[in-house]
Amino acid sequence: MSLWSRRVLPYLIEKAGRSHAILEARRRWVPRAHGDVLEIGVGSGLNLAFYDPARARRVTAIDPSEPLLARAAPRAAGAAVPVELVTATAEAMPFPDASFDSAVMTSPLCSVADPARALAELRRVLRPQGTLLFVEHGLADDERTRRWQRGLTPLWSRVSGNCHLDRDPRALLAEAGFRGEDIAAGAAEGARWLSFTYQGSARPA
Repeated sequence: MSLWSRRVLPYLIEKAGRSHAILEARRRWVPRAHGDVLEIGVGSGLNLAFYDPARARRVTAIDPSEPLLARAAPRAAGAAVPVELVTATAEAMPFPDASFDSAVMTSPLCSVADPARALAELRRVLRPQGTLLFVEHGLADDERTRRWQRGLTPLWSRVSGNCHLDRDPRALLAEAGFRGEDIAAGAAEGARWLSFTYQGSARPA
């Protein structure tokens, strides 16, 4: 792992995750998680303060980055619900089928190596009536911004932990067999090419 990945990138990811718009989205969606919860791409643990102990029984939170999980550890210890941090990728989750009642994702779809495989794994470990709650940035709704996103992604992904600006979360979810519910899309604060956000819930179709 390079010095950039160990030291710089975790700091930048946490700083981006603290933006006002993203924090407001976390406050809106994370407390809706219920039962046995899976969080995919927990990062430095910024979501962990928002779980509602009246709804969530326990949280299993995965991330492939050990430096980010080290940052998450104090937040996991201080969370209002029991939290287990697990080093794992979204494409190969070490859990039995139908293990979780709900799942939370805040921006891992842009950076996973194989989004289709990651979502197939999510369907496998989510119970049949389970709920996915998500906040994801991605492909904008206007062609001019999309051209910028497609042009910038090859360079951007190299310096941002494989973050792709040109993925369409709504389309990826539909292709993976999830039925979207209450999905909103629009530009948040900052540059439109980076801040176009999808948020909502989905269930296995």
